[in-house]
Amino acid sequence: MEINKAVSALSALSQENRLTVFRYLVQAGLEGVPAGQIGEHLGLPLSTLSFHLSQLKHAGLVKCRREGRTLFYSAHYAAMNELMGYLTENCCQGISGNRKTSSRPRKVRASKK
Repeated sequence: MEINKAVSALSALSQENRLTVFRYLVQAGLEGVPAGQIGEHLGLPLSTLSFHLSQLKHAGLVKCRREGRTLFYSAHYAAMNELMGYLTENCCQGISGNRKTSSRPRKVRASKK
């Protein structure tokens, strides 16, 4: 993942309503949820929701499909996983989970007694 793509995704998620919408879509699963249902569930007016969904879609975190007159939104799991992988790979001194991925030795400070 390129840094500008990561910045865009993190920026989109840095707003409370967008993070709430994204988490709801992640929990909803692959089929997605109609926009109206998202608004009802989260108590957001449709114009506000539309703006936030647009921002998440622009950042590549949300997919949208049309069925008749209804728009269904779903989390873009591959993009989410790519972002998580990027953060794990490039942070934490190369440590991913319990497995050390960097050949660079970590500096350890001696404890003071």
